Amino acid sequence: MQGSRLFVGNFNYSVGKEQLKELFSPFGEVLDVKIIENKGFGFVEMSTQVEAEKAKKELNNTYFFGRNISVDEARSAKSQHRGGKRPQRRY
Repeated sequence: MQGSRLFVGNFNYSVGKEQLKELFSPFGEVLDVKIIENKGFGFVEMSTQVEAEKAKKELNNTYFFGRNISVDEARSAKSQHRGGKRPQRRY
């Protein structure tokens, strides 16, 4: 893992920022929580990479507000494939 920002997915739509912060706080200092409204996912930023790794290890696939959440390292927008078209082949 290279960063301290985590992707958190598959949580109940009723979950708020404070509940996510409370869930991650035992693993270190939570710097920021962003929830993508009505999508069931968001991002949690821990103060260090070590804290983020520990939270990921302990919380991934755990039961939280009626669902098993997924916790993984957040990928930068540059590293994600921006769908749709395939790159053109040049012959």
